[in-house]
Amino acid sequence: MRVLILFLIFFIHEAKATCSRTAIINYQEILVDAGSDKKGEGLRFYLDKDPLSKKLLNKYQEENKPTFLRASTSTIGSVLLFAGILQPNESTGIQNKNTLIYGGSLLIALSYLTSKTMAYSNEKILEEAVDQYNKRNSPRIFFSPFKGNDNDNGLGFGFTQDF
Repeated sequence: MRVLILFLIFFIHEAKATCSRTAIINYQEILVDAGSDKKGEGLRFYLDKDPLSKKLLNKYQEENKPTFLRASTSTIGSVLLFAGILQPNESTGIQNKNTLIYGGSLLIALSYLTSKTMAYSNEKILEEAVDQYNKRNSPRIFFSPFKGNDNDNGLGFGFTQDF
């Protein structure tokens, strides 16, 4: 139960951080993300001026879209976990209670870590789009997707903040 509460606090903190990413342009703060499905859309007005930056922004948004494979992996893991919880103890073989619970938990964890790793590597694409824009255009965009806010409060789990 305590682990569930800690993960809930972690996810609430991550959701708050995702919605509050800002960039500085002409001494003004601009929201970078229009929502969870349109990451980086707040920079589109500026990045559209440079063809390479626009291409990189489109690639960044395309790779951040949810895929069927990611969703199905998490769903299958959840089904295995709940089937293991509901399974009676006398089952043997692959339908053993512990096998289902551990297999489902492992599948969920693997899906989560893979998703986070891919999201982190995709942030490099957005950073490159901003760098390419800044090389050839003005006003300059001051934004780093890897920089955390100094006033963040919360629990750390050994992950870097990716937004």
